[in-house]
Amino acid sequence: QVQLVESGGGLVQPGGSLRLSCATSESIFNFNAMGWFRQASGKQRELVATINVGGKTDYSDSVKGRFTISREGANMVFLQMNNLEPGNTAVYYCNARLISRDCWGQGAQVAVAS
Repeated sequence: QVQLVESGGGLVQPGGSLRLSCATSESIFNFNAMGWFRQASGKQRELVATINVGGKTDYSDSVKGRFTISREGANMVFLQMNNLEPGNTAVYYCNARLISRDCWGQGAQVAVAS
């Protein structure tokens, strides 16, 4: 079983920045893609950003230009979040996509408020 551990969440003011990290128990190059999802209170979990094994990235329209997904080495994925808005408040989940299933981290709380 793949283990994913998120870190870096917290409380920030509107306009601030935060960087989430996802540490994986095995090489990210064993997966089809890595991604970040989020779920706000009362809402459905939604895709934020993905990066595939070749390095191609995709973003939801709501975060394009403000968020950046990246990787470092074989066991770390990041989500840099800039110019944060109150609407970005959610639990953010790291995701590893395999051929037939997805693996998930425990989630990291991000709160954007004054």
